[in-house]
Amino acid sequence: MSLKRIQVGDRMSQAVIFNGTVTTAGQVALGAPGEPAKEQTENILATIDKLLAEAGTDKSKAMSATIWLSNMDDFAAMNEVWDAWVSPGNTPTRACVESKLAAPQFIVEIAIVAAIE
Repeated sequence: MSLKRIQVGDRMSQAVIFNGTVTTAGQVALGAPGEPAKEQTENILATIDKLLAEAGTDKSKAMSATIWLSNMDDFAAMNEVWDAWVSPGNTPTRACVESKLAAPQFIVEIAIVAAIE
């Protein structure tokens, strides 16, 4: 079993494939910093779609999601985008917590674990 890293950087890889699964790093809205939660979530999920495709899978194979919000007041806005994005009938397990994020312009962060079949 080999381990494959996607978009390798000095500090972290954006995703790692091992043993039939891909784990993404926590993704923030690099394309929408400072925007409201809805726009940040849309940007993040588009990035996750690209990472999953690069790994040879898609959101219908998502097994687990971890979501961090800098303020739980953004829960409904994030969920609106999440609910439109998630594959019907293939919802992953999910945890959503309030947490201070790495930089103040980012208010949503999402990491996904998905199967590769």
